[in-house]
Amino acid sequence: MSTHSSLLSQVEAGVAWITLNRPAQRNALDIPTLKNLHTLLDHYEVDPAVRVIVLTGTGRSFCAGADLAEWAEAEARGALETYGWTQTAHALMNRLYSLNKPTLAAINGTAVGAGMDLTLCCDVRLAAQSARFKAGYTSMAYSPDAGASWHLPRLIGSEQAKRLLFLDELWSADRALAAGLVSEVCADEQLLSTAGELAARLASGPTFAFAQTKQLMREGAERSLAEQLNAELAAGLLCGRSEDGAEALRAVMEKRAPVFTGQ
Repeated sequence: MSTHSSLLSQVEAGVAWITLNRPAQRNALDIPTLKNLHTLLDHYEVDPAVRVIVLTGTGRSFCAGADLAEWAEAEARGALETYGWTQTAHALMNRLYSLNKPTLAAINGTAVGAGMDLTLCCDVRLAAQSARFKAGYTSMAYSPDAGASWHLPRLIGSEQAKRLLFLDELWSADRALAAGLVSEVCADEQLLSTAGELAARLASGPTFAFAQTKQLMREGAERSLAEQLNAELAAGLLCGRSEDGAEALRAVMEKRAPVFTGQ
């Protein structure tokens, strides 16, 4: 296991586990944490031993969002608009969302503001029964600043997104599941094992095809159907020419389970 002052990380059987580790601050995101997490994602993206990334938190909160103590210090010295949190957070959110490898958020408690936004950048979200979701912006007289206004309408629809953002409601895990904000809710004590089982399934899968699928889905909203079909054709050719594609065909012919390498 490797450690930063605010992060824990380890790789096991193709799964990289990243744990936000500022429990006294409810895992709030200060600039060093944002930068360390960005660096770690860059490293895992190119590490062939990593096939899936899981993000979770230490303690009772997944992430409380921006570090308000750092925010207040910047305001006190007249640097609130220039001290760099927003730009650093935006770079991280873009990095997490654009990763080729599958990402999974194991949400162990309250996810507020940018903490919620961090989960929205992941491919799959699992929530502990005690998890809670809150946008946090309008209660502070702010509009969203870390991607919520982009992700939420796409994930849960415009009306539900406006309700969550305008009213700043605290959503339970079950309400988040009903709205489509998460894909599964499990008992608190089962969160990491459930996340580990799903991550293992993804890690054993054709991760090259997963990467092509992620890119198609990211870019598809900007294309017409005809353009998307052409993009699917190009991606399909790449998959068919990959080692995983050849292995899948061999496995079918040999009547066995395929062994994918992500190549």
